Amino acid sequence: MITIKKKDEINKLREGGKILSLVLDDLQKMAKPGVNLLDLEKRAEKLIKAMGAEPSFKGYSGYPAILCTSVNEEVVHCAPKNRKLKEGDIISIDCGVKYKNLFTDSARTVPVGKISEPARKLMHVTATALHIAMHQVREGNTVGDIGAAIENYVSSHKLSVVRSLVGHGVGYKVHEDPKIPNYGKPKEGAILRAGMVICIEPMVNIGGSEVVFEDDGWTVTTKDYSLSAHFEHTILVKENGAEILTK
Repeated sequence: MITIKKKDEINKLREGGKILSLVLDDLQKMAKPGVNLLDLEKRAEKLIKAMGAEPSFKGYSGYPAILCTSVNEEVVHCAPKNRKLKEGDIISIDCGVKYKNLFTDSARTVPVGKISEPARKLMHVTATALHIAMHQVREGNTVGDIGAAIENYVSSHKLSVVRSLVGHGVGYKVHEDPKIPNYGKPKEGAILRAGMVICIEPMVNIGGSEVVFEDDGWTVTTKDYSLSAHFEHTILVKENGAEILTK
């Protein structure tokens, strides 16, 4: 069931989205060679609590952590562990918060020190794909318009979108309808309406699109061990465009 958020709820989502953005800003600066993933987790917990919010991932369907910290060939949903970042790594930092009983979700992939040119291109294309997708967000357009925009742009750069994981609605729950694939056909799928709040999150691989769901029940990696990048914003659908709530 697709939900429409009320004006006062949207204002609360803006507040929660700002908190989440500030948390990710801090973690991005912290992600340097030698930093342990568990230290990122501890920092996230401290910041979210200090800003009056709650982490929304921990305990969701049994997930064990506040953050998802996915490094290099890891695509998404990697719980932080005792691992130090190395020069040249790229890391997706994905986080969700609950603020005034409403949920926002955001992710960004960041470089660790000096990274390779292919890694830099991957990150740039993935971030740009998210930006391009947001231009398709307005009342009357469809989920297919969003997915087609992402897929066409990524394919034009000889990279692959992950097809077995998708974006989603958000707000009252961590995950809501509709699903927002990173592929599709224009004018197909659920129709966007003003007041919908959605997460668009392109996941892009340097190699093939196929992924492996690891035995821990959470970690998703590229099947060919190629690098993967992931960017995500919580976005409000408006009559004539989109508003990023996690900005």
